[in-house]
Amino acid sequence: MTCPRNLVSTAWLTQHLDDPLVVVVDCRFALADPHQGRQQYTQSHVPGAWYVDLNQDLSGPVQRHGGRHPLPPIEDLTTLLTTIGVMSKGSDSTLVVAYDDSQFAFAARLWWLLRYLGHDNVAVLDGGWGGWVQSGNPVTTAQPEARPGNFIPAQRQNWVVDIDHVRRRQQGSMLIDSRSPERYRGEVEPIDPIAGSIPGAVNYFWQAVSDSVGQMQPPEQLADHWAALDAADEVIVYCGSGVTACVNLLSQTLAGRPMAKLYAGGWSDWCSYLE
Repeated sequence: MTCPRNLVSTAWLTQHLDDPLVVVVDCRFALADPHQGRQQYTQSHVPGAWYVDLNQDLSGPVQRHGGRHPLPPIEDLTTLLTTIGVMSKGSDSTLVVAYDDSQFAFAARLWWLLRYLGHDNVAVLDGGWGGWVQSGNPVTTAQPEARPGNFIPAQRQNWVVDIDHVRRRQQGSMLIDSRSPERYRGEVEPIDPIAGSIPGAVNYFWQAVSDSVGQMQPPEQLADHWAALDAADEVIVYCGSGVTACVNLLSQTLAGRPMAKLYAGGWSDWCSYLE
């Protein structure tokens, strides 16, 4: 099945819930309450959806450096994707549809991880969980039935940069800070121990690419939003820990732009060297 341009509507998903080549993944999560997303999933979710946890499934172990949400070990994510029935090759390639209730914050992380591992057949649900429920679509508490998968990663290593690359970036590189303007300016810092931003970064708040109910802005508007990227030889995107930066990467893709590079460690990695 061909991915419908990285974004699917609730109407599209309603028509494809029983398609054996579609795997739906619930990515709801709350940074302030790491158990909330799984609890919400247990109470109600899209029929057939599997739950993945940002901390346990979409991130690796936290260390002294590397950020609050390091990329997960490839072998662990490969096992998870195979377990939930994702097929990565040939005519049986699975379309993975991810959703959350946070304006793509966590669904985009899974979207990016799949594309990073060479699986382009992935989309996020426009409007997320809220749009699904408000449209009167079915929900359930039932666990999906296991089905065999065969996920074979093909890692795109050049999509990720580390702190050394960011430090060495040459003139012509554009470094994008995806956090809120007040965090970017260093006026507040609710999560990391030091406030501020990486020198030379420009601010593009990740929530600016969608409306308050989680509907993505149209491609033409996204193209205007990202027009300044035309002058850059290289674009690097970061946030606090490589999660919401993926929303900006998703929106750039929807605007027809090539995939920028992700500084996955983000500000939480950068500031760990300032302590």
